[in-house]
Amino acid sequence: MADRILPRPGSSRRQFLVASASSLAAPALAETLTAEPARAQAADPRAPLGMTLNINGRDRRVALDARTTLLDALREHLALTGTKKGCDHGQCGACTVHVGGRRVLACLTLAAATQGQAVTTVEGLATDGELHPMQQAFLDQDAFQCGYCTPGQIMSAIACVNEGHAGSDADIREYMSGNLCRCAAYPNIVAAINQAKRVMKTAMRR
Repeated sequence: MADRILPRPGSSRRQFLVASASSLAAPALAETLTAEPARAQAADPRAPLGMTLNINGRDRRVALDARTTLLDALREHLALTGTKKGCDHGQCGACTVHVGGRRVLACLTLAAATQGQAVTTVEGLATDGELHPMQQAFLDQDAFQCGYCTPGQIMSAIACVNEGHAGSDADIREYMSGNLCRCAAYPNIVAAINQAKRVMKTAMRR
């Protein structure tokens, strides 16, 4: 408890009140003055952060707002526009990519959270100019019309096979249900996955 402030002999009531207020305000003022430099030095959450993303086997150094999604990092900062922005709410699957070998929705994934992991987009599927078996199967089976959802469909389809969910047509439809095709090419997409899975399984056995 703070020491009581007693009036000096011969001082007026006004002088006593002024002295008391000054004594009480001094600690608060000191605390405020100390806090101001700290606030000035606080990092701006909107300031770009330097980070390294491994995209399609290549390290890419970027400076991004910490809130930037992987989708926006790919499209707006790295010019990899194969990954499409559909609903931007994780409901259509158009932005599907692989992170660490598993499919993710890029619109719901922070770019910063993928550091240290391999990110694969549709641009990274072909090898030495040769299409991935799933890409070729989509062409052979005419598994697209407008083509907007196709990159996400292909990325999910590859994961469907690699994760062992392509045992039957019903399994494929269930696994692929998160990828919407507004042109309703679903039967052809199932046919493409069935074609590609045979080639992919053969390649994995080698």
